[in-house]
Amino acid sequence: METTGCGTAIVTPFRADKSEGSIDDTALASLVNWQIDSGIDFIVACGSTGEAATLDETEWLRAIRIVIEAASGRVPVFAGCTHNCTRTLLRQAALLRHVHGVDAILSANPYYNKPTQEGQFQHFLALARAVDPIPVVLYNVPGRTGVNLDPQTVVRLAEAAPNIQAIKEASGRLPQISELVHSLPHNFKVFSGDDNLALAAIGVGAQGLISVASNEIPAEMARMIGAALQDEWAEARELERQYGRLFDANFWESNPGPVKTVLNLMGRTTDAVRLPLVPPAHATRLKLERLAGELGLLK
Repeated sequence: METTGCGTAIVTPFRADKSEGSIDDTALASLVNWQIDSGIDFIVACGSTGEAATLDETEWLRAIRIVIEAASGRVPVFAGCTHNCTRTLLRQAALLRHVHGVDAILSANPYYNKPTQEGQFQHFLALARAVDPIPVVLYNVPGRTGVNLDPQTVVRLAEAAPNIQAIKEASGRLPQISELVHSLPHNFKVFSGDDNLALAAIGVGAQGLISVASNEIPAEMARMIGAALQDEWAEARELERQYGRLFDANFWESNPGPVKTVLNLMGRTTDAVRLPLVPPAHATRLKLERLAGELGLLK
């Protein structure tokens, strides 16, 4: 996999026409175009920030196709495909094999079951074999799934399946990111999964970031990550200093509630989320509006 830099874990916009809201195709395509025009290096469709867990199978495939069509080959598109039942994951992954334009499949740890390291190894190995030769990007996010994917297991997977070529590391543990960088082959890509750890992760050898904040500030995040990868640390740190409050604000309540609220304030989509998520409380919305105004996002 050659992809590096800053990718956006893009939101899935919903119309405000029903209690559950239908996907707003036009808004999603518009967001993708804005992201690419702003210099983002790749797009992740239907990840955690894209509320994939609340999309039915038809909607999930449709959202991925909308992103691919809008991207039109200008940047790579990663398709999120996660399930805690391996059999279901393989069935869904087989559907992606027939979607032209999927450059990689991103899959998170199986949630709720709390599998052992061996269980996770067998789960991801089965996925990789099922979709080969499509590249697989592992997604380690123990805060959401309840289990950590240990570096030793990642190394085993990289050795066992050549199409497992990258990891989005969102454990929040810098020593773990460092161990991954030092243990894996040089062509294996390590992406930070946390905006507020991205520069530190690149400092120890990561090749980029899969970002939440780039939904709101794509040009600035692309510049920050690009600067860090080019050893232009003064510029990278200045951008982090300027927008670090936004990185934190995006998690004042459950993601992507705050991000969708800011995008709504910017006039780019509704703030609709799907149950069990709800829009941020009124007090949180006021704080987000104040911060977005201070950062110049409400032009």
